[in-house]
Amino acid sequence: MMENQVYHIPALLGPTLEGMAIRPDGTYADLTFGGGGHSKAIMQQLNQRGRLFSFDQDIDAYANRLDDTRFCFVHGNFRYLKNFMHYYGVSALDGILADLGVSFHHFDTAQRGFSFRYSSPLDMRMNTSAAITAADIVNTYTEEQLTNIFRLYGECANPKRIAHTIALKRQTTPITTTNQLVDLLSTVILHDKEKKEMARVFQALRIEVNDEMGALKQMLNAALDMLRPGGRLVILTYHSIEDRIVKNFMRSGNIEGKIEKDFYGNTLSPFLIINNKVITATPEEVESNPRARSAKLRIAQKK
Repeated sequence: MMENQVYHIPALLGPTLEGMAIRPDGTYADLTFGGGGHSKAIMQQLNQRGRLFSFDQDIDAYANRLDDTRFCFVHGNFRYLKNFMHYYGVSALDGILADLGVSFHHFDTAQRGFSFRYSSPLDMRMNTSAAITAADIVNTYTEEQLTNIFRLYGECANPKRIAHTIALKRQTTPITTTNQLVDLLSTVILHDKEKKEMARVFQALRIEVNDEMGALKQMLNAALDMLRPGGRLVILTYHSIEDRIVKNFMRSGNIEGKIEKDFYGNTLSPFLIINNKVITATPEEVESNPRARSAKLRIAQKK
């Protein structure tokens, strides 16, 4: 098995576990297994009747699986939560956890193409069996499609210019490596903002490659269906796009974030918000784990 510290260090571990309000005999799902940090902590609070199903679409995470009869590793995208639970004969869950951050393993494994720090193929697939890579997107999407991706998923300062620069370059040379993309973008991104803007471009491509927003929306709807009354939905977000979706869903119970009210003006929602103020990492945690800086923890309980 891989060492958890090498694969990933879970952010906000204490508040996350507290937010789950774990019942020792309950049935839980960790939808983002990764290095297994959250799953190990959950298992420590379960008795012999408790069960944990941990999802990861990346087969690399299988090496971190827990050797315990109460534990089940599910190699699949969390968007199919409902399907897999029905397959395993589970009709309801007492708690669902999703840490939407990218594992250290992905950023630090050069050949996966997630980071602009390394020279590697433009890949970025969480599921290495998936058909579409970042190179496919960069070289085949229209200039308008690229602009939209960089605007919506990267919130880039100048998405149109970035897309136009890519479109011009690929006419003569396919862009297939991280280095090619970085060198190209360094000509249009201000030097003092280079790292931040480069990270936003790579984030946008990663989200598109893995259909992260589509998967998140599908998972949230499935989570609402699978949670039993009193069950907790606990989610860690890392950028404003996904955080907005999660916040609106917990408040309204629907992906559109449409708030419905009863005759008396009371909000109708299937959830009770546990923490009205989002939970973030302490300065001490950020010092020991800098990547926890952007983590936001939201907790809701099904009514």
